[in-house]
Amino acid sequence: MNIIQAVNGVFHSPAITAAAWGFVSSFALCVLLVLTKRWHGVWSMDFTDGVQKFHTAPTPRVGGIPIVLSLGVAWTHAPANVQAMLTPLLIAGMPAFIFGVAEDISNRVGVALRLLATMASGMLAWWLTDQSLHRVDIWGVDWVLHFTIVSVIFTAFAVGGVANAINIIDGFNGLASTMSTLAFLGYAMIAWQVGDTTLAGVSLLLAACVWGFFWVNWPFGKLFLGDGGSYFIGFALAWVAVLLLERNPSVSAFAALAVCVHPVTEVLFSIYRRKVKKANPGHPDRLHFHSLVKRRYVARWFGQYTANIRNSITGVLIGLLTLTAIVLANLTYESTALSVLAFVGLGLGYVAFYARMVRHSWCSPLAFLLVKRKPPIDSAL
Repeated sequence: MNIIQAVNGVFHSPAITAAAWGFVSSFALCVLLVLTKRWHGVWSMDFTDGVQKFHTAPTPRVGGIPIVLSLGVAWTHAPANVQAMLTPLLIAGMPAFIFGVAEDISNRVGVALRLLATMASGMLAWWLTDQSLHRVDIWGVDWVLHFTIVSVIFTAFAVGGVANAINIIDGFNGLASTMSTLAFLGYAMIAWQVGDTTLAGVSLLLAACVWGFFWVNWPFGKLFLGDGGSYFIGFALAWVAVLLLERNPSVSAFAALAVCVHPVTEVLFSIYRRKVKKANPGHPDRLHFHSLVKRRYVARWFGQYTANIRNSITGVLIGLLTLTAIVLANLTYESTALSVLAFVGLGLGYVAFYARMVRHSWCSPLAFLLVKRKPPIDSAL
């Protein structure tokens, strides 16, 4: 009877009601944007030219707008404690969101400026909440992070890094939205296990609003997340992780990092391989993990389907990899040693699979990373 009462309490809680409002409003607003694209398409459309673009028809790329608006709707139905935590997140996320939307509309906002905007969101979040990262569970580093100025700067860089990582993986229908929805749920489950029901409620609302967008973006790609959406979601993921660690000392920093292992590893490995090729780290290409999975496997297994359907299959397949990450994070969050093993194992698994795709045979991920000559990544083209 106690278990039944607990389950009923969860599903009839104000946070669940607010999440339902967030999902419904997000989905409805996304549909509205698609239906009215002939009116706003002159400034909102993402056209098909570009080295990293796989879509076959011009598509609105302002999906971040309904996500943020629906989060506001969910806020009005949330309990007071969730509202209090969500308010500074919404305010602080505005620099990242506004500069991202400006790029979606104008295509004239440089990468450096957008990165600075996401870092500004991290600084603003600290200013509003007095919260910043004071530990990463690495000896020596934690001592340095006890100095406020160092902690704030480190937090701003971390927030900017995660925000840009989400933007980088936003390559196929459903990829970023599946990954981020699962990540928010992963953080919610950890928060719930340690008794932080307020943070669990905030994470649940964020997941619901992104999930509403997912069903318009996937499988037919009627609406794209855009830079505004990806930067805001990335900021929100990073800030939820910061709050999880600062409010709950029993949670390992590596467990929080493991939840976002895919985008974090993707951006770090992208910097590495571009350095190896002596290419600009910000230069776009088609050698991202998701791009190779589509061409190496999805194109072969699902070649009978249209390019748009293959894009959607790729997005969900890779997005669902986050399930492994959140399961491991929820199992190891109380142990730094185990969560380090989980994070490192997942990261090396990424590199091993990437090496398999470009070399056409399995090899040690460490050997692939430490090889002195240039890895044959051009063979993937």
